[in-house]
Amino acid sequence: MFAALLLWQILSMLLAQKLLLVSPIAVAVRLAELVVTAPFWNSVAFSLLRITAGFFLALVAGIVLAVIAGHVKVVEILLWPYMAAVKATPVASFIILSLIWLGSRGLSVLIAFMMVLPIVYTNILHGIRSTSPKLLEMAGLFGVSRVRRMYYIYIPHLKTYLLSACGVAIGLAWKAGIAAEVIGIPSGSIGERLYEAKIYLSSADLFAWTVAVVLLSVLFEKLFVHLIKIAYTRMEKV
Repeated sequence: MFAALLLWQILSMLLAQKLLLVSPIAVAVRLAELVVTAPFWNSVAFSLLRITAGFFLALVAGIVLAVIAGHVKVVEILLWPYMAAVKATPVASFIILSLIWLGSRGLSVLIAFMMVLPIVYTNILHGIRSTSPKLLEMAGLFGVSRVRRMYYIYIPHLKTYLLSACGVAIGLAWKAGIAAEVIGIPSGSIGERLYEAKIYLSSADLFAWTVAVVLLSVLFEKLFVHLIKIAYTRMEKV
């Protein structure tokens, strides 16, 4: 991290053009100025609520669909072309279509949902498919109920798949959600602030808001993954 910041500082000094590459010190100063203002936190709240809403909706939908598809082969076959299409379609196409359907206010919710859904669905489905057949057969022989199988076999087994899915999906949700806001420019969003920085050629603002987005994404990922690990630890103690 220090080496990257040092290289950034050296390059900015060599170029000596703030418009092209502002120094990390200038970015830190500008970010500190933004953090103490109400508009900064209003924009953060606007984007945070919508992107996390899209993420959680996709998380729930992905898990539910994966559980159903994991036990009903026909559902998996029917869902496959839709999931493949979502993964293959460019984000920009979804953003433009969503602008036509929904407008800009709820754009980041839908885009985050669309980007996260196939990741969660695919990972959880693979986890269900990889569950030990012998263990399930033994549970069937001893008459273990579906609820107890889910709690004692499937959920513990799916831990690594869930953590992997969330680790990838959270970062993608933020990148896609902010990209949607930059294109849709909903009033009061982080995307609007980035667009304004571009219009006014303010490199310091552009980098400061970018750093803010990266920090929000990383903090949200670390917190959510930590909460999942805590939930699993408590479940194992029961």
